[in-house]
Amino acid sequence: MAAALDEEQSEKHCWVCFASESDDHSAQWLSPCRCKGCTKWIHQSCLQRWLDERQKGSGPDGDRSGVGVSCPQCGTHYHIVFPKMGPLVYFLQQVDRVLSRASPLAAFGVLVGTAYWSAVTYGAVAVMQVVGHKKGLNMMERANPLFLLMGLPAIPVILVLGKMVHWEDFLVRLWFRYSYQRQYAVRGYLPPLPAEGNHVSMSRILCGALVLPWISSLLGRLLFRRVSSNLQQSLLGGATFVLLKGSLKVYVKHQRHVTQTKRDILNYPDTRDTATSP
Repeated sequence: MAAALDEEQSEKHCWVCFASESDDHSAQWLSPCRCKGCTKWIHQSCLQRWLDERQKGSGPDGDRSGVGVSCPQCGTHYHIVFPKMGPLVYFLQQVDRVLSRASPLAAFGVLVGTAYWSAVTYGAVAVMQVVGHKKGLNMMERANPLFLLMGLPAIPVILVLGKMVHWEDFLVRLWFRYSYQRQYAVRGYLPPLPAEGNHVSMSRILCGALVLPWISSLLGRLLFRRVSSNLQQSLLGGATFVLLKGSLKVYVKHQRHVTQTKRDILNYPDTRDTATSP
């Protein structure tokens, strides 16, 4: 009885597939960790399959020492040894690793270069639109190449930065502070002054800034035909557009604040009588 028990305890059992040594005599067995008893032994094929599932298909480029892959019972790290690769495979893997590390920097460089040359192209087209096609080409051909490479991409940047300056808000606040505030100070309460700046999306600012040279050139040709220079026409047209648009903004914002200032809150009987009156 004791001999049969010892024989049963000495028989190997795989803790993955639960097969015993007597089920398959040709299977390869391993004892890869410090476990004892029923979890000591495991089939070589079962352990390989279990490792693939844990590592999710990571190959020899992964952890060669087995760190990170350990026994779920005792926590012993499995010692995994990979065969040596040929020099060609090793070289190709190193090249692939270098390319993987350099690709984010290369992609960033491509994006920056694309944005830069797009700005240069826009600057050149804007110059030809404002000054004139032939005169703009002659001007850029005679200019210093370094000046063109630095000056042309600065044109859209300057236009966007200028679009972000809300000088109309300053005029509204100045107008209200020195004229309208004194007139309605007797009401006892005045709404706060309008906040500086508008909650305008960046896309609207960008589109408005980049279309300004074309609007300036169009208005200059329509309103200032007597001016012989295309550049002066565009400058006068741009100034007219900016002043006209700014004046309309000042007027609209001022009227909004006037409406806010003149508001009245009715008593409850007044609102009821107003609602029921024919």
